[in-house]
Amino acid sequence: MKKRKAVVSLGHEALGYTTTEQWDAVKKTAKALADLAQADYQLTITHSNGPQVSMIHKAMTELRRVNPDYTPVPMCVCSAMSQGYVGYDIQNSLRSEYLSRGISTPVSTILTMVTVDPYDEAFYEPNKVIGRYMTREEADAEIQKGNYVLEVAGKGFRRIVAAPRPLDIVEIDTIRTLADAGQTVIACGGGGIPVIEQKHILKGASAVIEKDSIAGRLASDLRADLLIILTGVEQVYRNFGQEDQKGIPAMTTEQAQALIAEGQFGQGDMLPKIEAAIAYLDKVPEGRVLITSISRALEAARGKTGTVITK
Repeated sequence: MKKRKAVVSLGHEALGYTTTEQWDAVKKTAKALADLAQADYQLTITHSNGPQVSMIHKAMTELRRVNPDYTPVPMCVCSAMSQGYVGYDIQNSLRSEYLSRGISTPVSTILTMVTVDPYDEAFYEPNKVIGRYMTREEADAEIQKGNYVLEVAGKGFRRIVAAPRPLDIVEIDTIRTLADAGQTVIACGGGGIPVIEQKHILKGASAVIEKDSIAGRLASDLRADLLIILTGVEQVYRNFGQEDQKGIPAMTTEQAQALIAEGQFGQGDMLPKIEAAIAYLDKVPEGRVLITSISRALEAARGKTGTVITK
C-alpha cells in the first residue's frame, strides 16, 4: 500500500527551550514521529527555532562584545546555525528510534533557504523579539546599525526583526526528490533561512519566517495528503482559556475564517496555525489538516482526538 504523505510541523514543546531540554525532548518527539511512520505515513518534518535562534544570536552578540575582533553575525546566519543544530538532534534521535523498531528509512536534514519580498510590509513594521535585554547604549548602537529595538519597561531593550511572508522554498526540488523516494526529510527549520533574490544571487535577510506559514507552504508544494501541526494543546478550542472553553473536533476552512473574524485565535499562538491550514487547503483542497499535541499525535491521526480542518 502506498504511504500517505504527511508534513509534520513541530512546535517548541517538541524541542524544549535549552540544550539539555532539547536532548530529552527530541527522544520523546522521535517516538511520536516513529509511531506515525509505522502507521504508513511518509514524513517531511519542519520545526520551530525561536528559543534556539535567540540563544545563538545572544551568544554571537556576546562574543562580539567581549572580543571586538569577531565580526557581528547576521540574523540569517544564526537561522542557518539553528537549522543545523536542531536538525541534527531530531535526525539523530529519529534515526535511532527507527532502527530500534526495525525501520530502515533514511533520515536527512536539508539546510533550506526561503525567498521573501524585500518590500514586504513586515520589514517596515518588525515585531519578532529576539536576543537578550540590552542597555540604552547597546540599543543605540543597534539603531545606528539600522536595526530595530523595543523597550521593555523595567527590563531594558531587545532587538526586534521582521517576519515576512515566505515566497518560494529554494531547495524544494531536493526535498521533493527525497520525499518521493520514501525518505524522511527535515527541512525549512525555523521557517527557513530568509533570503532576498537579486538576479542569480540570494542575499540573507535580517528576518525570521513564521514556521507555521512555511509548514503550510511546504505541504502544498509537496501535495501532501495531510498537514499535522503539533502544538501545546490537544485540539483547537473556542473561547480558549475561559470557563466556557470548548474543543472543536472538526471544522471547514469557511468555519475557520468565521472564527478568525470573531477573534477566537491568538495572534502569537493559534492564529498562524489556522492561517497556514487555510493556505494549504486552498492549494490542496483534497488534503486535511490535523492540529493536536505531540503526545496525542497517533491517536489524532486515527481520528480519536485533535482538530481536523478540511476545505
